[in-house]
Amino acid sequence: MSRARPRNKPPVTVSRERMYEVLRRPLVTEKSTMASEHNQVAFVVPLNATKPEIQAAVEGLFSVKVKAINTLRQNGKVKRFRGRPGRRSDVKKAYVTLEEGHSIDVTTGI
Repeated sequence: MSRARPRNKPPVTVSRERMYEVLRRPLVTEKSTMASEHNQVAFVVPLNATKPEIQAAVEGLFSVKVKAINTLRQNGKVKRFRGRPGRRSDVKKAYVTLEEGHSIDVTTGI
C-alpha cells in the first residue's frame, strides 16, 4: 500500500501591493466576533484570491503565524430598491485561524 506524499509546494510570494488588494477589509459581524474567541479573524477578499495568497498577505502585513484558512463564497441576493429589482455583489470571505499566542486587532488600521 503506497501512501500519498504531501506536495512540497514553494511558498507563494506576494507583492506588498497585492497584499493590500487581497485583504480588502476586516469583517466585523456578530459571527466573526464570536470566532475571535477561538483565535480567528475574518476578512473580505476578492473572488479570485487563493488560500496561499491570503496566508501570505496576513503573515506579511500583520507579522503573525497562520494555522489554517477557511474560505466561503456568498452569492449576491436579488433585492428591491425603490420598487426596482437590483442585485448585490458576490462576496468571498476568509476566516483565518492564527497560531496560539498570535492575535490581530482589527479595530486599528494597518
